[in-house]
Amino acid sequence: MKYLPIRGENKRIPGYPHHKEFVYRCYRFFEVKSLFDFLTIDGYLQVFKELYHNHKYRCAVPRLLLIDPTSACNLHCKGCWAADYQKNSNLSYEKLDELFTDAQKIGVVQIIMSGGEPLMRKNDIIRLCEKHRKLTFGLFTNATLIDEKFVEDLVRIGNLNVFVSIEGFREDTDSRRGAGTYDKVIAAMDLLKKHDIGFGFSICYHSKNYEAVSSDEFLDFLQEKGAWFGWMFNYLPIGSDADVSLCCSPEERAFVKQKIEEYNKRKKFTIIDFANSGHKAIGCVAAGNDFAHINANGDLEPCAFCHYSDVNINNLSLVEALQSPFFRKFREQKPFSSNFLRPCPLIDVPEAIASLTKTEGVRSTHLNNPESGEQLADKTRPLAEKWEPVADKLYLEMPEDEKKRFGILTSILFRGNKLKIKY
Repeated sequence: MKYLPIRGENKRIPGYPHHKEFVYRCYRFFEVKSLFDFLTIDGYLQVFKELYHNHKYRCAVPRLLLIDPTSACNLHCKGCWAADYQKNSNLSYEKLDELFTDAQKIGVVQIIMSGGEPLMRKNDIIRLCEKHRKLTFGLFTNATLIDEKFVEDLVRIGNLNVFVSIEGFREDTDSRRGAGTYDKVIAAMDLLKKHDIGFGFSICYHSKNYEAVSSDEFLDFLQEKGAWFGWMFNYLPIGSDADVSLCCSPEERAFVKQKIEEYNKRKKFTIIDFANSGHKAIGCVAAGNDFAHINANGDLEPCAFCHYSDVNINNLSLVEALQSPFFRKFREQKPFSSNFLRPCPLIDVPEAIASLTKTEGVRSTHLNNPESGEQLADKTRPLAEKWEPVADKLYLEMPEDEKKRFGILTSILFRGNKLKIKY
């Protein structure tokens, strides 16, 4: 029997594909202490199944596939790249059904939906989760469309979870997402807690809110509201019109890293700090090494933040798309840095994205405000140059046993390119 400490109580965890089991696996992954722990996160045979699938399908099959059912959204959040997408972009029910079927066949174990606002397709999502009972699903949502009926559906089907977006307390959330949004988000959290859904929160932190959202006061509040775990994403200046002033300075990024790691340890809680968890995730996990993203136009991208692609699943099967030359080249260059506190080719090693996007056929998928990889690199290079000495200092201060553990696990996590699969 599996149990997970939630707000001081050991919660029983149902088996896969229940949504609570996904939370449990996230906790295990980011708290792994040994090679044995890593190999048994998803059961004793899962890693070997993945190696088999990689060989059989001649690609790196992601554990987690992120899909945008729609680019439509009922909010207009400042700085959100989805606001630049065409609002009529949708993956049809039939295409989503096909993708989920193919994903399960090749060994994907989790599908997460984003957008846009995925709950603009609420009925389709419920139908698909009911049909694909052997997969675990999650979705990033602004929560304003969550109601009693939807939460009852979550309880009934069991294999769908939600990650509620919030920017801080009322002033910070409403200033970016619109007046009244905060109250709707809190009402949704109350509903989810009432029905014992193991939901998570999702926070975009930037130069204006990083202290508030990493504070004990705010994180304790989210736990009290019922959150089981959290995602934190640092603001990235994606798109040619992005506001670079919202990017965190090295000192601000290091501040968040320290605060979140201390909070997780002290509270026995799991918050995945996307920018600062590279040393726990063994660097960048994009381009099929555990992660890939399909936007609402059908473009297959390395991750949700990397808006470049050379293939589209409307023209190819999922397996054929995952065999993309861009994906293959992306994996061959990993890790992008020997210091896993500098894992990202977009903001930590910008020369990498400038080089990778020169691959034949690669284009920007950021529709209204496209930028080349070189343009993005020019924008993020000053951030990378300032972060490098800070990251190196933090790495030197890391306990030796942690450095050794991450080195051992590297060859396992980068199994796609380390296998030297013949394409």
